[in-house]
Amino acid sequence: MTPNDSVAALMTRLRSGEDEAAREVFARFAGRLAGLARRHLDGRMAAKVDPEDVVQSAYKSFFLRQRDGGFEVGSWDGLWGLLTAITLRKCADRAAYYRARKRDVSREMAGDGGPVEVVLDREPRPDEAAALAETVEALFRSIGDADERAILELSLQGHTAAEISGRLGRAERSVRRLREQIRKRLERMQAEE
Repeated sequence: MTPNDSVAALMTRLRSGEDEAAREVFARFAGRLAGLARRHLDGRMAAKVDPEDVVQSAYKSFFLRQRDGGFEVGSWDGLWGLLTAITLRKCADRAAYYRARKRDVSREMAGDGGPVEVVLDREPRPDEAAALAETVEALFRSIGDADERAILELSLQGHTAAEISGRLGRAERSVRRLREQIRKRLERMQAEE
């Protein structure tokens, strides 16, 4: 059996609605697609749109159309190209949504009354950088669990939950839950200040 035969068999399994086939496609491409979405959502969009949500939406569209026989894919490269095109279209759709006149992110204001882009385009002031460093350091000190510390570190480096899951050998759902616990801990720390 050639690699292209395995893709054809996978597409047939997807058309029949087999969950395991969908999991195989998801596992094979999700991390790369999330990275692609992250690169195509500019700074202002990143504050509004989670790249992993874009990927979930792209997969949903793909699986629904594939089940209806909408796609003929003959190779792994063809499948990657198709998923890439769907993901980029989803990024463009989200960007268009948030650039609509009522929701235009370029019109949003920062907390000090200045445009968001002015704040995003400059380096942090020394006092801001020091405050951030102190906050991150305090957050690390408050975490006793080695996995939680690793999740925080990898999250700060920009890794997705799926990527962290793969690196640490933990379920993605568990990684998301621990990330949420870390976020709540940070909120409590900030409220106490």
